[in-house]
Amino acid sequence: MVRPWEADQTTTFRKRLGKSPQELGNTTDSPDCPDIWELENGDIAVIGRDLTASLGQKLPDGVSVGSDERLVVIPRNMLIAAKPDIPSV
Repeated sequence: MVRPWEADQTTTFRKRLGKSPQELGNTTDSPDCPDIWELENGDIAVIGRDLTASLGQKLPDGVSVGSDERLVVIPRNMLIAAKPDIPSV
């Protein structure tokens, strides 16, 4: 079955949304930094902790995670910091 949206594997990163994890105090400069990026095609990339195994067992009704998807978690302050960079349209 064809899905209405598919992630474009050929796109590249355009700009960070919000502040860097260093600015927010969410990292110790190790390679495991959460982040939010707008891609060249307008989609959003989220780098976070993969909690598919644990939170995937507690999903609300009507929510699912596909076999090629992951449930990732980022710090709340990261999304709040990105809000001004997210268009309202």
